[in-house]
Amino acid sequence: MSVEVAGLDHIFITVEDLARSEEFYDRLMKVLGFRKSGGSMGGDPHIHYYKRQFGYSLRPARSDAAHDPYAPGLHHLCFRVSDEEAVDRAASELRAVGIETTEPRHYPEYAPDYYATFFEDPDGVRLEVMNFREMRRKHLFDWNHEPGATRNRIPD
Repeated sequence: MSVEVAGLDHIFITVEDLARSEEFYDRLMKVLGFRKSGGSMGGDPHIHYYKRQFGYSLRPARSDAAHDPYAPGLHHLCFRVSDEEAVDRAASELRAVGIETTEPRHYPEYAPDYYATFFEDPDGVRLEVMNFREMRRKHLFDWNHEPGATRNRIPD
């Protein structure tokens, strides 16, 4: 029997310049409805943004190596919103606070109902706001009734 994971609890992002990233993420996270706190962990200052579902934290990097989304490690992070209208609204509000985003559009090469906007943080971390797609809804609400649900399980 597998352990049921209820969701992501938190994500920590290392940043080159904490003040510069805090200014960017203050604008981003306000649009996305996050709250903010801060503090110190292990002697390093940290900035925490949080919602009921999970936290997103910034901490100073200990290396000056540039982020490369195509090197081993993080490629991008996606924030899921309720629908295409919310993607449009997020893109518009992000642009209004000075964050450059792609024009929201469908990406049928990813999935028939994939609708998103993309942008980057000051360190080049790729970010995305995407609609709550039908496949994700099925995974969330119909997990035990999906065709092949037991057949496609990872072997123990």
